[in-house]
Amino acid sequence: MRDTLLIALFALVGAVAAGLLGAVALWLLRRRSLIASLTVVAAVAVTAMLAGTLAVAWAMFLSSHDLWVVTTVVAMAAVVSLATALLLGRWVVARSRALQLAARSFGDGGSFTAPAGPATAELASLSAELAATSAKLAESRQRERALESSRRELVAWISHDLRTPLAGLRAMAEALEDGVAADPARYLTQIRTEVERLNGMVGDLFELSRIHAGALALTPSRMSVYDLVGDALAGVYPLAHEHGVRLVGERVEPLPVEVDGREMSRVLGNLLVNAIRRTPADGTVMVAAERSPDGVVVSVSDGCGGIPEEDLPRVFDTGWRGTHARTPPAGAGLGLAIVRGIVEAHQGRTTVRNIPGGCRFEVVLPAAAS
Repeated sequence: MRDTLLIALFALVGAVAAGLLGAVALWLLRRRSLIASLTVVAAVAVTAMLAGTLAVAWAMFLSSHDLWVVTTVVAMAAVVSLATALLLGRWVVARSRALQLAARSFGDGGSFTAPAGPATAELASLSAELAATSAKLAESRQRERALESSRRELVAWISHDLRTPLAGLRAMAEALEDGVAADPARYLTQIRTEVERLNGMVGDLFELSRIHAGALALTPSRMSVYDLVGDALAGVYPLAHEHGVRLVGERVEPLPVEVDGREMSRVLGNLLVNAIRRTPADGTVMVAAERSPDGVVVSVSDGCGGIPEEDLPRVFDTGWRGTHARTPPAGAGLGLAIVRGIVEAHQGRTTVRNIPGGCRFEVVLPAAAS
């Protein structure tokens, strides 16, 4: 028993010495290739075994022949171990370089494609993470391009919509100043109308800027969605009467919600004005409010004839007005973007879909606690 403990002690001392030397070598080579680290690890294993063997042989006074035999066996094991470490290191380094080249492609604006062939579990997991990151970057680039496109359209349309009324205001002001206006009162009325419309556009731009900056301060209070819908219908009734459009409140349930009444009235007003302007005379705009598993759903259905399927994802984008709505009465393309911003600030969501003869806008709000 004592001899066994001595053998174990001598072997441990030799292995620890080899391990410490290997640790120092690994620290010195920490910035080098993986091949060097694997070679050091293999060398440490063989050296630890050799050191322990030599220590035991010295303590047990083995013959030179026996010591030579043991050393030869350990040397052969060292050769095989180092060769295996080199092969494994070269394979892992080759896979890592292939993964590096693939990762560089999506960093330069392309998409990531994992290298073909087998890989270690760690490299395979890294490839999966890089593929997921590449997909997210592609989505982000697409959103950025869409946002930039909508911004350019917004600037172009706002410039157009401002230039036309400003030119008219300038002409009417010059006519009044020169005293050549045939009906000054009508000119003044028209000037006031144009100024109010320009003021509305500026107000929409200010509201949208607050939404995008996250500075929209809400003051939520408990109220009935029935009252919200009723007030919104009353507010747009003159516009509906002017366009010959019928307003119908269908299945408007008195459901409680926690919302900012002023901002939510703006949401419903924008949706209703948008629906009235795009519904032909003798058409109908229907409003409904009912409970759903997701909360309270307020919907506005119009008779616009429908929206092209390819345009549906862009309906709530800033500055979008469709291909047929480039005239000033259609607005600056900010109303629906404001709707989405206000609803999302209330932790809700907005959707749109086509229905027979028109489209249906839905606002989903969280239901108030009972």
